[in-house]
Amino acid sequence: MVHKVLFWTGFGVAVNFWRLGIEMRPFFNRGSLWAYPLYGGIGASFGYWLLGVEERQKAILADRRQSLLAKRARRAEKALEEADA
Repeated sequence: MVHKVLFWTGFGVAVNFWRLGIEMRPFFNRGSLWAYPLYGGIGASFGYWLLGVEERQKAILADRRQSLLAKRARRAEKALEEADA
């Protein structure tokens, strides 16, 4: 869980490095050090949002799985009753 947020934080910082590389600017300039926490924070918030999406999807899939298993059990029970009759 935390590793995904940390990954996206690192990704945000890497995007800042990439941006500075494209612009051919120094990576550690005193005037642009504020951008690293900003990009890291944006990446971390995206990772946190993605965790919420994943949890909601897992809950939906678990509910769907339970309903399908219940439906399968009812169908098997009905087929067993028809076979006995």
